[in-house]
Amino acid sequence: MADFRLVNPEGWEYDLQSVYSAYIGYFQLHNVPWYDRTWGQFFETFEQFLGFSWPVITVTDSWTGRAHIVTRLTTVGAFIKMIKTRFGETLPTPDNMLKVAHFETSQRHLRNVADWATYKKLYTTLPAVALAAFKTRIRAGEPKAIRELWAKRDKTFLAIDFEWSERNPATFLEWGYAAVRCGHLEAVGAWPPMPESNYRKGHYIIGDYVDKIVNKHCPTYPWQYAWGDSQVIPRTKLPQIVQSVISSLVSPDAETTANSLVLVGHGVSSDIQRLEETKIKIPHNVLIIDTASFERALFNAGERGTMHDPKTGKLRAQGSTLSLGGLLHSLGIDPPCALHNAGNDAFLCLLALQKMMEPGTTTPMPDPDARRKSKSAALTMGMPVAFIGHLTVESGYLKSPGGSGSPRVRGVADGVTDEMGLVQRISKYGSTSPPVTGGSWKDDKDRDKEKEGWVKSAKGLRSVTK
Repeated sequence: MADFRLVNPEGWEYDLQSVYSAYIGYFQLHNVPWYDRTWGQFFETFEQFLGFSWPVITVTDSWTGRAHIVTRLTTVGAFIKMIKTRFGETLPTPDNMLKVAHFETSQRHLRNVADWATYKKLYTTLPAVALAAFKTRIRAGEPKAIRELWAKRDKTFLAIDFEWSERNPATFLEWGYAAVRCGHLEAVGAWPPMPESNYRKGHYIIGDYVDKIVNKHCPTYPWQYAWGDSQVIPRTKLPQIVQSVISSLVSPDAETTANSLVLVGHGVSSDIQRLEETKIKIPHNVLIIDTASFERALFNAGERGTMHDPKTGKLRAQGSTLSLGGLLHSLGIDPPCALHNAGNDAFLCLLALQKMMEPGTTTPMPDPDARRKSKSAALTMGMPVAFIGHLTVESGYLKSPGGSGSPRVRGVADGVTDEMGLVQRISKYGSTSPPVTGGSWKDDKDRDKEKEGWVKSAKGLRSVTK
């Protein structure tokens, strides 16, 4: 097995042991006394059959996800030719060999199996091959794989979200998470999960930068966490906190079985990159779900029906990706809290995943006093605080006693709409909701011109995007 080369998987589609099994079945069906034939030695056992020296590769079935040791039909033909040449008899090509539709598209290691020891050693690698393929399928958003994962009800799904400075991605402003322990809930008969009571959740604000670093193009809303108390922490403590949350939910690393923890995110690649930059340790067998990729795969497969741009009325194009706000809107969820807050985004991302798995899931409503509690806690700690109060709406415009951020939401910045063209309005919780037919902030502008709000921050006066 040490000497091998790379080959493309095309044409490698017949399970090797099924070739031997098909011949034994053929002999039985047609009453062929193979044991009396000179070539019968090759069929006494599977080990004898391997003596021909079969070139093989390992692949996984694209539908079942099972791993197989496969060979080519041309190799079966070479085996038949060998029998004809050496023994003067012609064997047929059996018609009930197991044909595998391989999932892999990249080159595979070619090996020659000529004895049982080699086959057994290669066979022990199949669980790792299956796990590698399963991780790829989950990361790509394959609906069948993700549904199977959710249906087992034995994993912990952890949604995470970072908010960072536009000028320096290494400068973290917030981190939030939401987790649901499906195995625990299934064990106590609490299924499906109730988001408001069954999600473990948290939100952390970096006190070193809050109200000091303000993103202009994609403003954040650090003080608008709606699902509990925000914790204001020093930047040096964030890696320690993130690692502790992950460690409390993760199982040991393994080469052949998936971890009990499944990471979830919307456009999760950037968040995974942030974890790597902060040296957060994540086992290699952790599965990763990108809700954007999952929803896109569902739409491309026709499982989400026809979708129209709510502003222009145009049909959604194949392969297009929804923002988190667009995904929530498409699921009939009017976000009851501000997007682009790390804690809210993580919570709503996990909610969106559950909604796609369990359509009957209801949208929870947050505690309206949660933000005031977070502010009070920050004041007690002596951290910088910009304002205490709630976002309200008067005549369609944002009015606030003060605070960090602006009325814009994820996917809407400087007049640029999100992937579905959503130009959204802030609700009383700082949330987004789809505009009325033909309506947008531009119509408010036409009626009331351009209104400017000014907000007091720890640094003084600054303008809020209209």
